[in-house]
Amino acid sequence: MLIAVDGPAASGKGTIARALARHFGLPHMDTGALYRAVGLSALDRATSLDDGPALAALAAALDLSLLEDPRLRHAATADAASRISALPAVRGALLALQRSFAAQPGGAVLDGRDIGTVIAPHAPAKLFVTASPQVRAARRHAELPGSDLDAVLADILARDARDSGRADAPLKQAPDADLLDTSEMTIDGAVQRAIHLVQSRTA
Repeated sequence: MLIAVDGPAASGKGTIARALARHFGLPHMDTGALYRAVGLSALDRATSLDDGPALAALAAALDLSLLEDPRLRHAATADAASRISALPAVRGALLALQRSFAAQPGGAVLDGRDIGTVIAPHAPAKLFVTASPQVRAARRHAELPGSDLDAVLADILARDARDSGRADAPLKQAPDADLLDTSEMTIDGAVQRAIHLVQSRTA
């Protein structure tokens, strides 16, 4: 069973993907963490976030132990990840790793922004998880003590524009993906709806 979960920042896709993995007993990959790890590596090395070849080299030799680094959740790392994810050279360097994870026997759950369209377009179950920008900003604001809500919303909108407007693997709903809008849902409600949608697709 292969499950692809896509959606914009703070939509709840990561929480839902992890819950699906637990429910169905599948391994899970947060592909956004790969880009954050590359971004963190670039920040640590003072590598320009516009230097495609240098960033692709960091991605190709990515130290996977960075996936456990708490700095992955820092705002600066998330911003770096959003910027470098628009670079085709970086996306190409991480493509094989993601597809290999998706191809393992028994299946997997992957969440990101191009899972159902690029990484695993053949996945039998695809979800596109979203919520209004205002709701997503409020969620992110609650996770960041001392943050300014207006600034968080502006950052959400900027990331949406970068993710949806990039030429290579833009964020978009796959034609055969089920839409799950979590704006008015509790976490439990969204998870239960996701499980139902996946079961409907894989029955």
